[in-house]
Amino acid sequence: MKILTLNLKRQYFNEILAGTKTHEYRDLFPENNDKFIRYILNGKEYKVNEIPSEEDEPGEITPVPIKYDAIKFLTGAYKGTRPYIIVEELSANILIPKDDQGNEIIIYDEASDIEFIMAQMDYTLGRILEKSEGIS
Repeated sequence: MKILTLNLKRQYFNEILAGTKTHEYRDLFPENNDKFIRYILNGKEYKVNEIPSEEDEPGEITPVPIKYDAIKFLTGAYKGTRPYIIVEELSANILIPKDDQGNEIIIYDEASDIEFIMAQMDYTLGRILEKSEGIS
């Protein structure tokens, strides 16, 4: 089983347990997108830092979600045994918001001197597959 592990605030953790939170959203940044997406170019799959240049391999690059079977949500302090739940992943979609003119929103990160398109992962959550002890 392929499992994505994510940290979550206790409030949202409890909402998933109660069945009231059925989606989990994660913003995509250059430093974290290898955990969430791959890029398809001419039928081949690449990580973001592996994509060939346009000169070496011309073609359209398409982002696709990495398929996970489940998501393991951890909550609590980053020490000792942390409460967790493992939840079935029903679907994963990449959301790309648009500005008022319908254009993709470009973000510039000064620290890394990188421009990237604003994007977010949307995971549809299914049934709880496993819980750590002490969680009802």
